[in-house]
Amino acid sequence: MTAPILTISEAARARILDLKAAEEQEGLALRVEITGRSGGSFRYDLQFVDEAEKNPDDEVIDGGGFQVFIDPKSAGDLRGATLEWVETSFQSGFKIENPNPVWSDPTAIAVQAVIDGKINPGVAGHGGFVTLLEVRGDTAYVSLGGGCQGCGMAAVTLKQGIEVMIKEAVPAIHDIVDTTDHAGGTNPYFQPSKGGESPLS
Repeated sequence: MTAPILTISEAARARILDLKAAEEQEGLALRVEITGRSGGSFRYDLQFVDEAEKNPDDEVIDGGGFQVFIDPKSAGDLRGATLEWVETSFQSGFKIENPNPVWSDPTAIAVQAVIDGKINPGVAGHGGFVTLLEVRGDTAYVSLGGGCQGCGMAAVTLKQGIEVMIKEAVPAIHDIVDTTDHAGGTNPYFQPSKGGESPLS
């Protein structure tokens, strides 16, 4: 028997219904998406969207009082997962218990290890982080977040730091593609001045 794409616990369902009611808007659905992988786990985004924003290829789940939209790329890595609402004396929030491996491709696993072990510790001091989105053939697709998004040194960090470290550690990778929208970060994007220094150099 095939596992459901996503199971929603009663506590999570109740919390989602409360949040949905607070929006005071009819026709809202919950979109659940895997946005990346970091530190050995998936990164998720949960947000309300208008039901009219359903994409033709979205998987649709009945959440019990609301619809859940999941894009095809996320669906494969979410199958068998459970959306929980966790509340303790210290914190509360949604948590997804996901039994799926973060990466199954050996090359992607190797690239992720470099990002987690060498790259992210290096850019963390500047408030940044790097996320591996996917590996396609000999190309790794990454995004830069936090202080790295929109930073004028982002191109230097990519070429002198990220690219060098990944290519040295994972010979199967020939190209690194930065998919980041650098116009949208907390720092306005500008071209780095010559002689700039990457936090990873």
